[in-house]
Formats: sequence, C-alpha cells, structure tokens
Amino acid sequence: MSSPPFGGSNEMPAVFPDWSPYPDLDSAARAYLRDPEVALEALFGVLRGASVLCFTLERFVNEVNGVWQEVVVCDGSRLVLWHGEDVAPGDGPVGSMTSSLRVVPLSTITEVGCRRRLTRTSTGQARVDSIDVYLLLSSVDDAVPPPGLAEEDGRAPMRHDALRFGKTLDDGGPGQIARLEEFSRVVASLVGRPTL
Repeated sequence: MSSPPFGGSNEMPAVFPDWSPYPDLDSAARAYLRDPEVALEALFGVLRGASVLCFTLERFVNEVNGVWQEVVVCDGSRLVLWHGEDVAPGDGPVGSMTSSLRVVPLSTITEVGCRRRLTRTSTGQARVDSIDVYLLLSSVDDAVPPPGLAEEDGRAPMRHDALRFGKTLDDGGPGQIARLEEFSRVVASLVGRPTL
C-alpha cells in the first residue's frame, strides 16, 4: 500500500494497515506509517547498523494536528524513539510536520509494567482485549505543574518521566497487542542487566 507523503492528502483512513505481521522494522514502518521514509532515515541514522531486538509502532489522527506517528526501537542498550506529528493549522505552512528523535539508555529504566485486560469468550476462554505498558525512567518529568499545585506546600511536585504505550482490539487488534507485549517482555528482560 502506498501512502501520500506528508503534505499530501488530508483524507486519512480511521483504521490503518496492521504492522504486526511484519517481523522487521523497515517492512512494518512502510506498511503502517504515513511517513516511513522520514522515520526510518532518522532511526537508522542513530542505530547505525545496531541490531533491532524489538519495536512498537503507533499512529492516530487527532482533530487538531492531524496525523501523529511514533516508533520505539530497542537495540539492546537503548531505546530510540521517533515521533512525527502534523503541525497545527496556523503554526506553519500547510502540510508541515515535526520529526523528533529521542534516545533513552536502558540503564535509565527503573521499572517496566505491563497490564493486560482479559475478557472471557462465550466458551469461557480468556482473551486479552487491551494492554498498557509503561517504562518508568530515572529522569524527572520537566512538565510544569498546574497553577496552584506547587504553591500548596511551597515546593513543586517531582514526578519521574515515563514512557507509556497501549493497544486494544479496536486500536491495533490482537496482533499489535501481542507485539506490544513482546516488546515489553524484551525490554523487561534487559533492564538491570549489563548492557550489550
């Protein structure tokens, strides 16, 4: 399936192709992302031949900015995150987007959490219908607290930075739920161990 490059048609389908059958990052990104060339160029520029142990992808359309895309790759010693987002109307020329890259050493992950919601089928078999994964980081979230919150006791609340990912049967389907769970297990197996 070919997709328009950024700045192309604004008519994006509400449901995107499933990336979960693709075992390699290149194929999965090209099947799922609107702007795979932008994402892959940024990611491979940092990976520079490092093995991709696992990855997860996300994409959605919001009413303000348009298409939001994310790829998270683990190479055994770090997470490489790419995020692409259409610029809100009025904040730049029509068709503009941002492309951001972040590298997080696995040594900064202090906790990995994975919550699965199970439902029972009519035969009584348990089925995973959603998954939420979080990676708690040792860095501090630098978001500004809401007005009045920091003033209550005279000091600003401190929260650790976290990365959060989720999939449901409606948003991604069983294949992407399984792939996100696999991603969380691989990262969890590496946290606290000597890096590769």
